[in-house]
Amino acid sequence: MAVTRLAGSVLDGRTGQAQIPRRRPGVAFWIVGYMFAVTMAFSTIPAPLYVLYQARDHFGALVVTVIFAAYAAGVVASLFLAGHLSDWLGRRRMALIAVAISMLAGVAFLAWPTVSGLIIGRVIAGVSIGMLTATATAYLSDLHAAARPGRPPGRAEITATAANLGGLGLGALLAGLLAQFATAPLVLPYLVGEGLMAAGALALIAAPETVTPPHPRPRYRPQRVSVPAAHRALFFAAGLAAAAEFALFGLFTSLAPGFLATALHAPSHALAGLATFIVFGAAAVAQAGLGRLAVRRLVGLGLGALAAGLVLVTAAVWLPSLPLLLIGGALAGAGAGAAFKASISTVISIAPPQARGEALAGLFLAAYVGLTVPVLGLGIATQLVSARTAVLGFAAALLAIVAVVARRLRAGRNPGADPDVRNGRPVLAYLTIRRSQ
Repeated sequence: MAVTRLAGSVLDGRTGQAQIPRRRPGVAFWIVGYMFAVTMAFSTIPAPLYVLYQARDHFGALVVTVIFAAYAAGVVASLFLAGHLSDWLGRRRMALIAVAISMLAGVAFLAWPTVSGLIIGRVIAGVSIGMLTATATAYLSDLHAAARPGRPPGRAEITATAANLGGLGLGALLAGLLAQFATAPLVLPYLVGEGLMAAGALALIAAPETVTPPHPRPRYRPQRVSVPAAHRALFFAAGLAAAAEFALFGLFTSLAPGFLATALHAPSHALAGLATFIVFGAAAVAQAGLGRLAVRRLVGLGLGALAAGLVLVTAAVWLPSLPLLLIGGALAGAGAGAAFKASISTVISIAPPQARGEALAGLFLAAYVGLTVPVLGLGIATQLVSARTAVLGFAAALLAIVAVVARRLRAGRNPGADPDVRNGRPVLAYLTIRRSQ
């Protein structure tokens, strides 16, 4: 669309109709970062509230894991069906659609506060996040390049990581604090989240579009999934590692608040939110701080910290010890964040350039299977054995996976040889499923 600027307005060269003035890319960069963070935050608002739903509706840990699995299912479906469409439809449009869908999830939580409503709301929230992660990450990259041409992408990478993982942690913390110290704990956190997202969406309307939709528009197809045939063993090791890393995140966003209230006798909602915040915050800090390390070293540090943190978390449930749980969560979260970045870099290095998006789609599929299946297994186990025994089995399974994949990943090809992932730092578009190629 040809445009002409007149007196601070944007005039459509085809129709002559005045358009909303667009903010500079530098300002728009921070608007997108804010919108990304608050929408990610909204997806974890239910985490510290599950205990309240359980007490009100009398359901157990298994139902919590089913509700959580519904979210993961929504994310996976959306990633593969719509996560790549911003290349065709535009970044701003797809980001606004994602925020609107997330706000619809909030309406479901408020209007239908039953188990069925929670499941449907979590599916809708997952669809929003699947659409948003690739879109917002690419949008930040585009705006950074427009605002600071020729500059390295480090600012955009750090902002995307902070908004993504940091937002997930902040949502749980905000909900926990509001549930603990304000009224209407099953209403107010969602209302606050809706308000924060609405503000981001209104500001985003005036952000510039960074993509010119292709004409004619390509025929729709879902994001393809592929496994590099020449490096299958290494790819499966990276996928298995990603599954273990996301299983840790799943534990702290589904069942950890219940364990705090029962096994550790710490029913504080604020504390439940803090525990989740610590895990995701540590993951974000580790990704930002350790991203320049060689991938082999990043694998060793990340998986080692993940294993040590899991041991501490398990010990904390058995002793029980709240400080040990928080320390273990921070250590495991940092390890998971660093190791997942190494998994991404490994897949980028072994996949042919024309198939990297498809290979990363396979990696994210493995990650979200890890987010769902182990936690569902843990929920089933709590129906048969004590919570302490279930957590011990969960940790033992993840430690076994870590032991299997650590050596294989460290022995694999060094991604530093690949120009796109030199120094172990993937280009920004690879932090989520890469835009379709």
